[in-house]
Amino acid sequence: MSGARVTAAPVAAPTAVRPTFVIAAHNEERVIGACLSALLRQDVHGDQIIVVANGCRDRTAEVAGSYGVTVIDRPTPGKAGALNAGDAVASSYPRVYLDADIVPPQDAITTLVTALERTPRALAVVPRRRMNTAGRPWPVRAYFSINERLPAFRDGLFGRGLIVVSEAGRSRFGAFPALVADDLFLDSQFDRTEKAEVSEVSVVVEAPYKTRDLMNRLVRVRRGNAEMRAAAATGQIPLEVRPTDRWAWLRVALPQPRLWPGALAYFSITMLAARRARRTQSAGAGWGQDTSTRRRAPVPADGMSP
Repeated sequence: MSGARVTAAPVAAPTAVRPTFVIAAHNEERVIGACLSALLRQDVHGDQIIVVANGCRDRTAEVAGSYGVTVIDRPTPGKAGALNAGDAVASSYPRVYLDADIVPPQDAITTLVTALERTPRALAVVPRRRMNTAGRPWPVRAYFSINERLPAFRDGLFGRGLIVVSEAGRSRFGAFPALVADDLFLDSQFDRTEKAEVSEVSVVVEAPYKTRDLMNRLVRVRRGNAEMRAAAATGQIPLEVRPTDRWAWLRVALPQPRLWPGALAYFSITMLAARRARRTQSAGAGWGQDTSTRRRAPVPADGMSP
């Protein structure tokens, strides 16, 4: 946390279960207000929320601070470093890792925490995800018509932007490694019986607004996943990372002829992204943010505006 500026929120009265939220935020001034407002309208107090603004060139730290939460302002960008900085000052469990552009629906946190406590063997839970593809071009909508049906998004922790981890689950590892695929890293900590999707809660994930933006996102994801798997294979991180299921899209599409046009788009975009990812130098701990969804989001006012 060297070089970081920490602004602490006032401490609220203790409650029975007090999850701590760690939000890594890089140039998120347009979206973080909606995220924080949604949390504070639930049974969440400002001192439970840690926003780690890292390498920001906008007003992310100032906007977050206006909501009465703890803000760590780091000059260096990098999501892994931001998550570690947040964990370093977090004091309670379960731990909630939340993306700044995700707006948790009403009662989502209570429902997720309750499910974590009551689901046998569960160490991590996630909500369902719903992709918002409204207004996107046909290739983007076609791609997600297959992607959102892939089985990995039913038994994995990735793709939601919201992961709730118990104290026992968080004890599985020390720091997040300086790698891009933090969701895949968390997913790899647990077997299938130790993680669960809570169907009663769904979060909206914004799809890229242009096919080019989708392609750029997929290149970053593939590069990050490949980096994570290579680190596991060489022993750099002591994990067994789930293998790529290359034919899941085909198993999804074949029984449903109405999905075949989408499957063709999915296959084409995926193959092109894979080729580009192999040609792109690894970004290490780089952020890899999709800016198209941020540019179209409204700038929140200071304080508790909706």
